[in-house]
Amino acid sequence: MFSRLLPREGRFFDLFNEHAEQLVLGARELQALMLNVAELPERRRSIEKIEHRADKITHQTMQLLHQTFITPIDRDEIHHLITRMDDILDLMEDVSQCMFLYDIGAVTDEARKLADICVASTEKVQAAVAQLPNLKNSDSILTLCKEIDKLESDADHVMRSAMAKLFREESDVKQLFKLKEIYQLLESVTDRGQDVANIIEGIVLES
Repeated sequence: MFSRLLPREGRFFDLFNEHAEQLVLGARELQALMLNVAELPERRRSIEKIEHRADKITHQTMQLLHQTFITPIDRDEIHHLITRMDDILDLMEDVSQCMFLYDIGAVTDEARKLADICVASTEKVQAAVAQLPNLKNSDSILTLCKEIDKLESDADHVMRSAMAKLFREESDVKQLFKLKEIYQLLESVTDRGQDVANIIEGIVLES
């Protein structure tokens, strides 16, 4: 009888969707930054604002998790999903902050390619999250997860090629290490996207 009086379900899927929207906005700002580094001050501030909005959504999700007795999916899965999604935006902010702190005035084609892959990955994450409320779409969700994995693999190949070129052609040691960190951070965005895909895949397969 008591359990019937406790809060059920909550608006977890709405919060996931709101957060996923911020992921895509952040990735597009990062992509725009790579296309025009002269816009770094404005893009950095914009990514910071997006990251703060996402933090609030993460906090709301955690609060709701503590207040809800019966959740639509496993409690640990809710926690892991929202925190891994938040990690993606944290890394995007790290990219823009590093570019600002290192005073990077130009980026390479490889950095732009990695930013493009970040956009594609977050768009796939958003699409997969949007379908979570209806697990009858399991095949479609699992296909999106595989596509996210493929994008992570693509980013890994781009980064390895970029690193090889950097160490082969860049004579300025400071510039080398600056770009090396930017490459690694951008590739890490896709790593966290893969983490999110793995969590979503687990939710679908266990349902």
